Amino acid sequence: HGGIAVCAPIAPYAEDRAAVRALVEATGAAFVELHVATPLHECEARDRKGLYAKARAGILKGFTGIDDPYEVPEHPEIVIDTQELSADLAAHRVLITLEKLGYLR
Repeated sequence: HGGIAVCAPIAPYAEDRAAVRALVEATGAAFVELHVATPLHECEARDRKGLYAKARAGILKGFTGIDDPYEVPEHPEIVIDTQELSADLAAHRVLITLEKLGYLR
């Protein structure tokens, strides 16, 4: 119907992202991968809930980036570097990219 669905999971594995892309594209729909690139040290500095500290202390197991790997997307359609862009500029970049890809007018 021409709508857009946005899904924001923690998807640390390339294999899982590829499987979801294949599922979506098999329906004839488009899939746009947006990588929010934030270095681990910055994630830890911004962590208001203390989850990274708990993971580093061994209290939380299987925590992405600490004791569970994170596979950086190799070819996302959009990359947002959160250290370089404000939230407003990041949103603008997403909209511009979606427009360039033909999803927005």
